[in-house]
Amino acid sequence: MHIDWAALGSVFGVSLVATVSLVAVFTLGIVGLSRRERAVAQGDSATLALTGAYVCFAACAAAVAYGISLIVA
Repeated sequence: MHIDWAALGSVFGVSLVATVSLVAVFTLGIVGLSRRERAVAQGDSATLALTGAYVCFAACAAAVAYGISLIVA
Protein backbone atom coordinates (compact mmCIF):
# COMPACT_ATOMS: atom_id res chain seq x y z
CA MET A 1 0.00 0.00 0.00
CA HIS A 2 1.41 3.37 -1.03
CA ILE A 3 0.11 6.64 0.38
CA ASP A 4 0.92 9.83 -1.49
CA TRP A 5 1.49 12.08 1.52
CA ALA A 6 2.06 15.18 -0.60
CA ALA A 7 -1.34 14.80 -2.28
CA LEU A 8 -3.00 14.10 1.06
CA GLY A 9 -1.42 17.20 2.58
CA SER A 10 -2.47 19.26 -0.41
CA VAL A 11 -6.08 18.11 -0.12
CA PHE A 12 -6.03 18.82 3.61
CA GLY A 13 -4.63 22.32 3.09
CA VAL A 14 -7.09 23.25 0.35
CA SER A 15 -10.07 21.92 2.29
CA LEU A 16 -8.97 23.78 5.42
CA VAL A 17 -8.57 27.08 3.56
CA ALA A 18 -11.89 26.61 1.75
CA THR A 19 -13.73 25.83 4.97
CA VAL A 20 -12.30 28.78 6.90
CA SER A 21 -12.97 31.10 3.95
CA LEU A 22 -16.57 29.94 3.58
CA VAL A 23 -17.24 30.38 7.30
CA ALA A 24 -15.64 33.85 7.23
CA VAL A 25 -17.76 34.98 4.27
CA PHE A 26 -20.93 33.64 5.92
CA THR A 27 -19.99 35.47 9.13
CA LEU A 28 -19.56 38.70 7.17
CA GLY A 29 -23.07 38.19 5.81
CA ILE A 30 -24.46 37.78 9.33
CA VAL A 31 -22.59 40.92 10.46
CA GLY A 32 -24.06 42.84 7.51
CA LEU A 33 -27.57 41.80 8.49
CA SER A 34 -27.01 42.79 12.11
CA ARG A 35 -25.71 46.21 11.03
CA ARG A 36 -28.82 46.62 8.91
CA GLU A 37 -31.02 45.80 11.90
CA ARG A 38 -29.10 48.30 14.04
CA ALA A 39 -29.41 51.01 11.38
CA VAL A 40 -33.13 50.41 10.96
CA ALA A 41 -33.60 50.66 14.73
CA GLN A 42 -31.80 54.03 14.69
CA GLY A 43 -33.78 55.24 11.68
CA ASP A 44 -30.85 55.22 9.25
CA SER A 45 -30.55 53.66 5.81
CA ALA A 46 -28.35 50.59 5.53
CA THR A 47 -28.62 49.58 1.89
CA LEU A 48 -24.86 49.02 1.64
CA ALA A 49 -24.86 46.61 4.59
CA LEU A 50 -27.83 44.72 3.17
CA THR A 51 -26.28 44.53 -0.29
CA GLY A 52 -23.00 43.30 1.20
CA ALA A 53 -24.83 40.64 3.19
CA TYR A 54 -26.65 39.43 0.08
CA VAL A 55 -23.36 39.28 -1.84
CA CYS A 56 -21.76 37.25 0.96
CA PHE A 57 -24.66 34.80 1.08
CA ALA A 58 -24.65 34.49 -2.72
CA ALA A 59 -20.91 33.73 -2.62
CA CYS A 60 -21.53 31.03 -0.02
CA ALA A 61 -24.30 29.50 -2.11
CA ALA A 62 -22.09 29.57 -5.20
CA ALA A 63 -19.23 27.87 -3.34
CA VAL A 64 -21.53 25.15 -2.04
CA ALA A 65 -23.04 24.63 -5.51
CA TYR A 66 -19.55 24.40 -7.01
CA GLY A 67 -18.54 21.84 -4.41
CA ILE A 68 -21.62 19.75 -5.08
CA SER A 69 -20.96 19.91 -8.83
CA LEU A 70 -17.40 18.68 -8.22
CA ILE A 71 -18.69 15.77 -6.19
CA VAL A 72 -21.34 14.81 -8.75
CA ALA A 73 -19.05 15.09 -11.78
